[in-house]
Amino acid sequence: MLAITWNIQWGRGVDGRVDLERIVATARAMGDFDLLCLQEVADNYPGLKGAAPGDNQFARLAQLLPGYHATEGIAVERHTPGLGRQRFGNMIFSRTPPLQVLRHQLPWPADALVASMPRMALEIVIDSAAGPMRVITAHLEYYSLRQRTAQLEALRALQSEAAGHAADPAWPERQGQPFETRPREGRALLCGDFNCDARDPLLARFQQGLAGAPAWTDAWKLANPGQRHPTTVGLYDDDQWKGEHQCFDFFFVSSDLAGSVRRVAVDSATQASDHQPLLIEMDLARQSR
Repeated sequence: MLAITWNIQWGRGVDGRVDLERIVATARAMGDFDLLCLQEVADNYPGLKGAAPGDNQFARLAQLLPGYHATEGIAVERHTPGLGRQRFGNMIFSRTPPLQVLRHQLPWPADALVASMPRMALEIVIDSAAGPMRVITAHLEYYSLRQRTAQLEALRALQSEAAGHAADPAWPERQGQPFETRPREGRALLCGDFNCDARDPLLARFQQGLAGAPAWTDAWKLANPGQRHPTTVGLYDDDQWKGEHQCFDFFFVSSDLAGSVRRVAVDSATQASDHQPLLIEMDLARQSR
């Protein structure tokens, strides 16, 4: 299985041009992906640099990726006089339709000292060679440490919650109803823009053990032991990042999938966003069900 995660900055490259076709072409050049997880997808946000009024990137990306199932995750939704509905959030493109979709609004505790916006984690469950597997993409708060800390704790809690659902009874008499049981358990792949560097103590805390659930493990360290995390933000965009080169973008796997990780790599050449896309290759057939 091949998956890519990328904060696409609403398709805006270092050259200032918004180009979703370039985003899709770059992702395709990385490999024949089964999953494409995107953050910072915009709908009708002309206040974002380079964006046009009425530009629905959720719909446009779905058009550019025929043959994939498009799942939207809206973190921000507003209705503005003179503009209408505005949306901003995440997307997951999967080669097969998900068994179920869950949208988790992440904590947003008040923090009057900084600008912030609502954040969410988008979860789908797919039927993989290792069995039902959750795929989650998230975009955490950048400006507020308080909010980012709460959001990381929420992702830990969701992992424990999902592991508990593994014991849900089938309830066959509920088939065809919203109460019908669909698979959900601790086996999972988590990715996205965490807006904190790989050396941040918050990420060490994030990977600590969980009672009754497989803990999160940094896939880069599994595939590239002893190697420093590569730069994923600010590599080319000095205007925004002022020469700061950091790693904000990650793949984490549940510890029961650690043996399936074969490769994690970063495209360090593209300038199609202010972030660099990451790729993970997993051999799920070698994981026991």
